[in-house]
Parts: sequence; C-alpha cells; structure tokens
Amino acid sequence: MRFDFFRRSAAEETPAAQESKDSMLSRNADGYVAYTLLLDAQKRVAGYKLAWRPAAKSEEAPDALTQFKALVACVTEHLNPPDTPWQLGRSELFLDVNAEALADGALQSLPPEYTVFCLELDVLANEELRPVLLFLREQGFSFMLRGASALPEDHELLGMVTHFDVGAGDPMLVAAARRGEQPDHMPIQPIATRMASWKDFEACAARRIDVFADPSCGLPPPVAKTGSHALEPESILIMRLLQMIQRNEDLREIEAALKRDAALTYRLLRHMNSPAVGAGVEIHSLHHAVTMLGYSPLFRWLSMLLATSNPTGSPPFMMKKAIMRGRFVELMGEIMLPRGESDNLFVVGMFSLIDQLLGIPMEEVLSKVQLSDSVQQAILSRQGVYGPFLSLAEACELNTGDAARLSEALLLSADQVNAAHLSALAWSQDAVPVEAAH
Repeated sequence: MRFDFFRRSAAEETPAAQESKDSMLSRNADGYVAYTLLLDAQKRVAGYKLAWRPAAKSEEAPDALTQFKALVACVTEHLNPPDTPWQLGRSELFLDVNAEALADGALQSLPPEYTVFCLELDVLANEELRPVLLFLREQGFSFMLRGASALPEDHELLGMVTHFDVGAGDPMLVAAARRGEQPDHMPIQPIATRMASWKDFEACAARRIDVFADPSCGLPPPVAKTGSHALEPESILIMRLLQMIQRNEDLREIEAALKRDAALTYRLLRHMNSPAVGAGVEIHSLHHAVTMLGYSPLFRWLSMLLATSNPTGSPPFMMKKAIMRGRFVELMGEIMLPRGESDNLFVVGMFSLIDQLLGIPMEEVLSKVQLSDSVQQAILSRQGVYGPFLSLAEACELNTGDAARLSEALLLSADQVNAAHLSALAWSQDAVPVEAAH
C-alpha cells in the first residue's frame, strides 16, 4: 500500500535540496527537548511525552511543523539510531501532533510499536485525514485522544483510539475510558499526563484505593502531617553507610555495616554481577564487591538505593525522575568539568529531589548525610560550580524558558544538552531495575 498522503520524502528529493532543507532546519529550529512522565492504570511509568521548546523568542520561533520535525530528528538520532534497538526498552513515546504533522513523512523514522501520537478529537474526526490515520494504525502506531471529555461514539473512530488522556487522574475521565471499551477492540489505556496536581489519585492511593479500579473515588486529599516523617530502617542504614563513605572510613567497617542487612548485601552482589558494571569477574563475597567497587561508585549506588528505600514517601515515578535528573546533570557536567566530578554531579541531581522521595525536609536529609559544601550549595541554592547544571536540568524539565540562557552561560549548545537529556532518559531504563530493584 502506497502512502500518497505523505509529502515527498527526503529520498525523493535531490541531494542539494535536502542539504538546503537540513541547513534551514538547523538554523531555524534550535530548541530543547522537554519531557513529561506518563502513568498507566497500574501507576507505572508508561512512557514519556516529549515536546520541543524553541530557543528563540516566541515571535522569532519557527512554525509548529518545523519544531515537530526538529523533535523527531532529535529523537531518531538519540533514541532510534540505525541498526540499534529502541533505546527506551518497552516504554512508549508520546508526541503531540496536528493534521499537518500527521501528513508529513518525518514521523516514519519513529518506531511504530513504541510511538503514540496525541491528537484532539477534531483531528481524529477529520474525514480527509481518515486514510492517513488508518494507514498509521496499520503500521502499528497508536493514538491517544487528548483534550476530550469523552470517547467518540463513532465505532470506526473509537477503534483507532488506543490511549485516553485522563489528565491529573480525573475519575470522570477514567470512567469514560472504561465505558468506551468495546468487546472487539483492544482495551483503551487511561493515561495520566499530569501528576503534580493529581489530588484525586493521591487521595485514593493514600486509602489503598486505586482510582483506576474505582473511578467513583473523589475523596478530599488527606491532611498533611506536621513534623518529621519516620524513615524506613533501610533508609537509616543507607544514610549511615553514606556518612561512613563521606568520612573515608575503612572499607572493612563499611563491609561490616552492610552485613547487617542481608537484602542490601544481596542487591550489592547482584549489582556487581550485572552487565551494567561489567567487571568481567564474578563477585561472590561482600568483601570482594566492596573492594572492587570503591568509595565513589559505592556512594553513587547507595544514593540510588536511598531513592527507592522509602516506598511510602513518594510515588514510584519520582524515583525515576530523580535518577534521570542525576544522570542528566552528570552528562552535561562531563562536557565542561574535569574528570572525577561526575559522581558529585550525579548526587547533586538525585539529592535535589531526595526530600520528596523520602518525605522529610531537605535540611533534615542533609543533616544525616554530610555532603560536601559544593554539593550542598548546588542543592540548596543552585549556586557554586554545580548549581548552574542543576538549574539547566530543571529548566529543561519544567519549560521555564531559561534553558537557552542557562546553556549559553555554561557554553553548552542545544545539541549537547538534548543529547545528554535523551541519553539520561535511555540510561534510566536499565538503571532502575538493575541497580535499585528489590
């Protein structure tokens, strides 16, 4: 079947024309990739919604199609390069599209089985686009309906919807997704695209009720408790180990402390024998593992475990966000700072969210783990040698509009920042289950 609805592909253009187009795209579409974590009905990270934030001011920014092409080109380069597997594993990629973007050949470079196009009802119901949508579904692409209060009643349109945007976990939208499922269709996945204000979900989860399983749940959020939260025993032990490493205590003392927690010992041995470490020698004893790993890598690994040690402190997606931010800050710093600083940068990124992960104030965390002055300065005030890298990472995540200014101050190009961002996204896919799974 020929896809005559797409514009002429790059392969059909002359080399000179394609080179001119690529040059123009490079000049006009400088920008930064921003991401949003999306959750499925099991409260797991289902995928990432990516967007392009142009570096230029709004009046000088390129048109929407040019921005979309720039985003797709960036994703293809870093997450779906030729002759390599999809870098996000089983996670799906969500992209906002309009009619013009759907009819452009650029999206054919994306992996169909892992790509979800987010569109509004008027695009889905556009009769002229119907052949395009049907062709994309035949190829394996998925569609998420967004900005709608209900699923379409038209049977053919409903059959094309695979995901439904339920915003911040709105129980009414979740119920609409459930009602829209048909016996002869694949189940429609409700996807939460906004977690920051997901009050209904948090209220239900706090009472051990799943808003997806019980859409009638609409209880008010629980009253926040004042004062310090009790830490899990594992969190306390990990903090003690981090302090010992910070004080450069003898590895034999650190080994003795680790032996007090069999589960922690098992996880360290599992980590040391994983492909992620690649030591080339099978590790059987705790002494061998601690000796082989050394102080800085052990501190980094324990920092990641600390992020997962208090399951009641925060939702699971926060753990992934913290690990991604740590890696993002680390990769940007590797470009500019001397060797040996990378572990500090990873800790800066991760610990910038540690209060949310553990459910205790940042000052209390830092009183228990005496990090270096430069690391604390970055975490508390975004100052010092590490602070600007953390500020840039946050600007890319939150779309504050400061990414261009902050990257310029660090002498980093948009391409370098995007490469670090998407590499961190890919790295986090393996880092969480291998290094921090129970």
